[in-house]
Amino acid sequence: MKVAVVTSSPPLAEGGHLVIARSVVEALREAGHEAGLMITPQNRFGRQASAYLANWLTDVGVAHDGSRIDHVISFRYPSYAVRHPRHVVWLNHRMREYYDLWDRFQATLSRKARIKERLRRAMIHRVDTYLLTRRVSRVFAQSATIQRRLQRFGRIRSEVLFPPAPPRPYRCDGYGPELFAVSRLTPLKRMDLLVRALAEPAAAGVRCTIAGDGDEAAHIRQMIRDHGLEARVTLLGAVDASALVSHLATCRAVVFPAYEEDYGLVTVEAFASSKAVVTCRDSGGPAELVQDGESGLVCDPTPASLASALARLAGDRGLAERLGAGAAAAGADITWPATIARLLLQDAR
Repeated sequence: MKVAVVTSSPPLAEGGHLVIARSVVEALREAGHEAGLMITPQNRFGRQASAYLANWLTDVGVAHDGSRIDHVISFRYPSYAVRHPRHVVWLNHRMREYYDLWDRFQATLSRKARIKERLRRAMIHRVDTYLLTRRVSRVFAQSATIQRRLQRFGRIRSEVLFPPAPPRPYRCDGYGPELFAVSRLTPLKRMDLLVRALAEPAAAGVRCTIAGDGDEAAHIRQMIRDHGLEARVTLLGAVDASALVSHLATCRAVVFPAYEEDYGLVTVEAFASSKAVVTCRDSGGPAELVQDGESGLVCDPTPASLASALARLAGDRGLAERLGAGAAAAGADITWPATIARLLLQDAR
């Protein structure tokens, strides 16, 4: 079968959806299919209509050699606007500023801009609902968090299908003294909460390495200095896949306290490395995957609660090993062969 994997992305951006999309292509090829990745436009605020139109007009029916493409798997907005008779959406998110993050977003706008964005929001809601109920064969949500958003905004039916870890050479080289966090440094990832937790008396002596880059990098670096944590907290910046695997292999556990995360790929990457994950009750996808006391620790989204969880793992290697074994068992149930089989099923509506 010839399969086109389609996702949208702004220029010069790299995110988890692209990692998952490339992993789908690799898994399809491993299963004997011919597959390729198409990256379609995603424009900035005020230009969304042109991005939707560009995706709608993108030809995904014919391959470069003129042969027919049998199946399409699309991901985020507005890539699901492409047209094909066998089109499955594996959604990570729609444009969240117009959905679950609307209250936060509109609070930053002037009165005039708010009126304009309300009209644009209503238009995008209508278009998305049409595309996801009338123009696709099936909708999968990458987490129950995403499924709830689809139901809340548009009453769109979907099935939960967790993405497996990308096909990388994960391993466990032991349970060293340092905790590890990796994420884009943006407000919703809440690395500031992690730094504040590490500054709590309960976390005295806990060491942590933070990998990633983003708009909040300078702010996080300043927070580390302001709290006098330079001796215990290392801010690495962006790391490549090889370095990521190495840090996962040697850390004590992984910390991921994001707010309402769509999925959180690092969670299953930690599981594949036999490492427990510390997350928060309102972290969305990660809190669905992590079973408190079995594959990690789930705490309240406060510095004190997170500090207590970090201290438990940092001070008890045996606990880290036990939870790491539970994490590995949980991750083993999320496989690419089973995922690909579901994505290729046709379900006529």
